[in-house]
Amino acid sequence: MEKLTKKEEEVMQVLWDLEKAFVKEMVPHLDAGNHYNTVSTIVRKLVDKGFVGYEAFGKTHRYFPLVEKTAYRNTFVSNAMSNYFNNSYKNMVSFFAKEEKISAGELREILEMIESKEK
Repeated sequence: MEKLTKKEEEVMQVLWDLEKAFVKEMVPHLDAGNHYNTVSTIVRKLVDKGFVGYEAFGKTHRYFPLVEKTAYRNTFVSNAMSNYFNNSYKNMVSFFAKEEKISAGELREILEMIESKEK
């Protein structure tokens, strides 16, 4: 699966949330710098890449995701794990702990989730 640009990911996040939308419905959900024409161009690129489909209503289109959010996330989390953490969740979690991106309380919550699934 192809890695999307940051702008493409932002548009996909909106489409995943809205499920189906016209460009004019997406624009308010994006940063102020994203104008209608910019979003329209990004969406057409996503169609070309196979991430987005559409229904035609005359000259306008209503867009919807063809790639599920979980499928995209799983692909790129797996790639990050492989490329940066030697396929080790321990290495990944310790990285976030060292960078102070995760608190001790959050780590305890994760442990509780793991332990409750083991029962």
